[in-house]
Amino acid sequence: MKHFLLFLFLILLSGGLSAQDQTLKIVPQPSFVTLAAGELTLTSAVNVYVDKRSGLDANFIGQTLKGMGFQPKLVSKEAQGKISFILEGKESEQKDESYRLIIGENDQVIIKSASRKGLLYGLQTLRQIAKTRQDEVVLQRCTISDQPAFSWRAFMLDESRNFQGKEVVKDLLDEMSRLKLNVFHWHLVDDPAWRIEIKRYPKLTTLASKGNFGQMQKFTTTNDTRWDSLFVAPPAQYYTQKDIKEIVAYAQKRGISIIPEIEVPGHVSASVYAYPWLGATSKTLGKGVHGDLYDVTDPKVEEFVHNVLDEIISLFPGGIIHIGGDEANYQHWKDSETVNKFMKEKNIPTYADLQVWAINRMSKYISSKGYRMIGWNEITGDNVRGEAHMEEGKSEKLADGTVVQFWDGQVTLVNKAIEKGFDVVNSDRHHTYLDYPYEVTPLEKAYSFNPIPTGLAEKDKKKILGLGTQMWSEYTPTTERLYFQIFPRIAAYSEVGWVQPEKKSSYQDFRGRLRNIEAAWDAKGYLKQQKGKY
Repeated sequence: MKHFLLFLFLILLSGGLSAQDQTLKIVPQPSFVTLAAGELTLTSAVNVYVDKRSGLDANFIGQTLKGMGFQPKLVSKEAQGKISFILEGKESEQKDESYRLIIGENDQVIIKSASRKGLLYGLQTLRQIAKTRQDEVVLQRCTISDQPAFSWRAFMLDESRNFQGKEVVKDLLDEMSRLKLNVFHWHLVDDPAWRIEIKRYPKLTTLASKGNFGQMQKFTTTNDTRWDSLFVAPPAQYYTQKDIKEIVAYAQKRGISIIPEIEVPGHVSASVYAYPWLGATSKTLGKGVHGDLYDVTDPKVEEFVHNVLDEIISLFPGGIIHIGGDEANYQHWKDSETVNKFMKEKNIPTYADLQVWAINRMSKYISSKGYRMIGWNEITGDNVRGEAHMEEGKSEKLADGTVVQFWDGQVTLVNKAIEKGFDVVNSDRHHTYLDYPYEVTPLEKAYSFNPIPTGLAEKDKKKILGLGTQMWSEYTPTTERLYFQIFPRIAAYSEVGWVQPEKKSSYQDFRGRLRNIEAAWDAKGYLKQQKGKY
C-alpha cells in the first residue's frame, strides 16, 4: 500500500494524472491512468523476467502472454527482460493487491506489486491493452496505478442443483481472473445433491450425488419420502478429492481463493437421504425426508459435521469455510421430542437460538483449525423475512469473528450485524443474483449496485468486506444456459468490487470499455442468446 501511495503522490506533484482515457478499454476501471505519447511496439518474440520471490506460475504467465500474441522466453535477470514482473516490499505486505503497470519507459513493460495477486492483476490489465499486428504486439504508452476498493470480490457457483463439471469451472475461473475477481464461492452441497467426495462417508457420493433440481421438483410435499424412485436412474455426479485439489491449484495460479460451502442445519436433504440418522424427522422414520434439518442436538450428528469439516479443510487452504445456515424449516425441530427436550434442559428459548447455538459450536471447531466461518445472514438469529411464524433468537449471540453474508431482508440488517461487530459481505439478492432474468436485473442495474448501504456510518464502512454475485442453478441445466445468465453481468460486478463507489464512472462509459471483453466472450460462444437482451 505505501508503494502505491508514494507513486500516487509523485504523479500528483508532476501534474500528470489523467482520468481513465477512452482509448484504454479496461474492465474493471483502473484507479489512475497517465497516458504518454505514442505506442510501444514489441516483436512477438519477447524476453520475460519473473521475480522468483513472487510465487508466480511461469506456465500461466507464459500462456497468458501467448494469448496476447507474444512468444515469451523466460530470462533469469531483470536487465534482460522486455516484460518484467517485479515483487516489491516485505512479506507482510502480501495482502496488498495494488500494482503499477509502466508501459514504454526504456521501451519496456514493467509490472510492480508488493504481492503475487497484484502482479497477476497487472498482467490482466496488460492483456486488455495489447493489440496484435502481424508479428508484433502494440501497446499504448502509459502508466497505470491501481488497487481494488474491496478485498472480497466473489462469484458463487451452485453445483448442487445442476452439476457443471471440471472444465466449466476452469473456464469460469479463467474469466474471474480476467476480471480480477478473487473469491470463488463454491456451493457444493444442498437439497438436490452432495457434490464432493468425503471418504469417511461414501454414501454422500455413491447415493446423494445422483440428484438434481429437476428431480427435486417432483416432490409433492415437504416431507415427501419417495427418494428411492427418484435417485436410481441418474449417474453419480461429484468431484473426487483429486479433482478438488486440481481445481484449487488451478485457481491459486490465477490469484483466486476457493471458499467451499457445506450447508448446516438446513438444505441438507441429499445427505439425509444417504444417512437418515442425521435428520430430526428422518431418524424417526428410518428413511430420508425431503426438507429435513440436521438434529443438531445429537452428538453423533455433530461428529459427522466435524469429520466432514476435517476433510474439507484439508482440501481448501483458503482459510474460510461457508456453512450456509439459510432457510432452515424449524417445523422439523418443532415436531421432534428429543430436540424440544434438549432445548428445555439447556434453557434455549427459540429454534432460532438453537440454530445459533449449533452454529457457534461449529465456529469454535472451525476456529480451532485456524479457519474462519462465514454464513448467510440467518445465522445472526434474526427473522430475516419478517415471517409471522418465525421467532427471532433471544438468548444466543453469533460467535465473534464470523463473517455475515447478507442476501435477504431489510438492508438495515447489514447495519445491525455491523453494530454487533461482524464483518459483512453484501450479496443483496435484488442486485446480485445471476439466476434472476435480465428483465429483473438488467446489466445497468447490476452495475448500479453499491456494496455499502445508504446511511452506514463512515467508521463502519470498513466492515463491508465486499460483495458476492451468486449463480444459483435451478434453471441452468445446460452450460449454454449457465453462460446466458452469467455473461456479461459478471463484468459489472467485477467493477462494482474494484472501484470505489464514489469514483465509479457512468454506465455508458462502462459499456464502452466492455466492448473488447464482449468481443472475446462472443468469440467463445458465451453470448449466443443474450445479445441485445441486457
